Amino acid sequence: MVKESTFVTLLRDQIRHEFTAHQQYIAIAVWFDQQDLPRLAAHFYAQSVEERNHAMMMVQYLMDRDWAVEVPGVDAVRNDFVAPITVIELALAQEKAVTGQIESLFRAARAEGDVLSEQFMLWFLKEQVEEVSAMNSLLTIAGRAGDDWFQIEDHLARETVGDSGGDASAPAAAGGAL
Repeated sequence: MVKESTFVTLLRDQIRHEFTAHQQYIAIAVWFDQQDLPRLAAHFYAQSVEERNHAMMMVQYLMDRDWAVEVPGVDAVRNDFVAPITVIELALAQEKAVTGQIESLFRAARAEGDVLSEQFMLWFLKEQVEEVSAMNSLLTIAGRAGDDWFQIEDHLARETVGDSGGDASAPAAAGGAL
């Protein structure tokens, strides 16, 4: 039996991480919806779709390389929040963790001499720079808003935070991107 590459093992794990991030962002969006903060809710619903799409891009890549695909379950997500700033801090921590995971995938591909997988991971590295930057900006706005949560809503009404998930250079997602 041939030992599976570290890259493939990590990529399968990353699919679970992406689906977990998808679910976490849904939990966040629902909490914002329940607080009658529709712009924050919409932002995190959109983030959840992005994370789902990232998982499906990885699924497609496994299929394209003729590697076995296993659709994983997800880890537990947090649902109890008290204020937007703590929610956004959680989202930023999640994005930073994902960045570390993507960096590990890139390093594994490079160490194994898998130039195709290294190239595949480049888009995700670029995406993580944008994701962390956008969440940092949102955290700054939330910090300035303090207890006036509607200032965050007003900011989101005026400004675009993040890239809205539309990137023509993005890898194909299995079943198509949502």
